[in-house]
Amino acid sequence: MMIEPIYIAKAIAVGAGATLVMDLWAVFLKRVFSIPSLNYCLVGRWMGHMPDGVFRHTNIATAQQKRGECTVGWVAHYGIGIVYALALVLIVSPLWLHQPTVLPALLIGLVTVTIPFFLMQPAFGMGIAASKTPNPLQARLRSLMTHAVFGLGLYVSALALSVFFQA
Repeated sequence: MMIEPIYIAKAIAVGAGATLVMDLWAVFLKRVFSIPSLNYCLVGRWMGHMPDGVFRHTNIATAQQKRGECTVGWVAHYGIGIVYALALVLIVSPLWLHQPTVLPALLIGLVTVTIPFFLMQPAFGMGIAASKTPNPLQARLRSLMTHAVFGLGLYVSALALSVFFQA
């Protein structure tokens, strides 16, 4: 399926916007409820070990630090959000960007939680779906909530973009 460049550009903006919404949610949780968010430097650390052939860690927080890990982690965080938005547009339709609806965006947000549950958390030493953390249920619910907020961010960002480009 061929997508016109304008739709790719819009999907990139929607993905970045949705990731920003997710980050603002994390700031809200931290300031109001003292709930810490994922340290994206650890994502960069994980990725920094990959060229050495290390993909799994006993505890990513105690793994050797890598140069530029914070930058790598934050770029990856936004890059992943953009990839998810592109996937949404490919799955639903580029026309969704003109008249966004909440259900596809929310579903994509919720489906994306499978990546941390079955890839990142095990690779970080937290077990499948945070099973090795002190409170797995709480970690799972926080992940689900964060990804639901990301899904809502996809919708809100697409809605804002459609209004902006319609004016």
